[in-house]
Amino acid sequence: MGSYIRVFAFLAICVSLLAAPGVARADPNDPGSAARAVQRAEAVLEDATETARAAARRLEAATAAMPAAQKRVATSRGAVAAAVTAANTATRRAQAARAAYDQVAARFQQARDRVDESRARVDEIAQASYMGGNIARINLLVEASGPGDMMDRLSLVEQIMRTQQREVDTLIDARRVARTEQDRAGLAKREAEEAEAAARAKLTAAKTAQAAAERARKALETLALSRAEALRMANSQRAAVLARYRVAKAEEARIQAALRGYSVKSGDSRYEGGRLYMPVSGWKSSDYGQRYDPYYRVWQLHAGTDFAAGGGTPIHAAAYGRVIRAGWAGGYGRYTCIDHGRISGVGFTTCYGHQSAILVHVGEYVRRGEIIGRVGTTGASTGNHLHFETRFDGEPRNPLNYLPACLC
Repeated sequence: MGSYIRVFAFLAICVSLLAAPGVARADPNDPGSAARAVQRAEAVLEDATETARAAARRLEAATAAMPAAQKRVATSRGAVAAAVTAANTATRRAQAARAAYDQVAARFQQARDRVDESRARVDEIAQASYMGGNIARINLLVEASGPGDMMDRLSLVEQIMRTQQREVDTLIDARRVARTEQDRAGLAKREAEEAEAAARAKLTAAKTAQAAAERARKALETLALSRAEALRMANSQRAAVLARYRVAKAEEARIQAALRGYSVKSGDSRYEGGRLYMPVSGWKSSDYGQRYDPYYRVWQLHAGTDFAAGGGTPIHAAAYGRVIRAGWAGGYGRYTCIDHGRISGVGFTTCYGHQSAILVHVGEYVRRGEIIGRVGTTGASTGNHLHFETRFDGEPRNPLNYLPACLC
């Protein structure tokens, strides 16, 4: 029972650890949820230091694994309780069966003793007969002095013979009882042995369940320690990460100002209209919008939509336009912006971040669907993907409102 108490206490510690910054909990029945939790953490922490991202990955992985580990502890705890109960029940049955056998065996021994006693008396009778007991009885009758004496002597001989017959009958009955008790003893012995074997099996199962519960408890403890260490590491990066967030925010402000200025200086060309061309062949990995960093408690605008694709995958211009920016842009890495003209008097621009290679230059006109760069992971990026933006006078808006609904 001491192991159960340790498990309960440790679960309480784990619950208190999980009350730390609000990272996502994983579904213990979904093996892919842990990977998705790590991906979400990486997406949120694009502008963080690599040490902070590594800590977040460890934190998310440990946190995501916690529910399954806790479920295993609970399941194994239940298995231990069931196995111990079964073992105790089997042990009691074995003890009762052994006690019953001992009682039957004692009766069998008593029956054997009666057989031995009866046999000894019958043997004495047989020995007496062999040594001339019958002649002695005849002599007893011959020596009778008269009819009355003869009758008395006949009664005595008859009584002796009846006694001898009773002894023989007693022996026969004792043997019958002994055989019955022997059969009962054999059955009781088999039942006792079977019950004891079942008890041993149940005890082995209980020990196995206890070992599994201990392994589950240690695994949960390891996860909790890993999570605590990841939290400590994440906290140690707080100042550096917040400084990077300030830099990223300033970079976003500069980009908005530059694009707004270009929009003011540009002519009155109008956007050709229609849905945008899908800029890359990949899958959406992160949405546009405000993100909350639960580790450092910071809100941050994710100004575009991310599309995961292999490194080097071609990036296409979403529409006809003129390249107004092509170069390095801090956390955006290699970054290209294309002006597509005005919509209702507002300058419309698309931008492409984290490229491994830029294949156009400022001032160049590009066609809709033309390859303008290659997918990469430059800047504040945690993996190969295209960060795609739609901006109006520099202000970002959700690209999904302008892309094909099928994202194809």
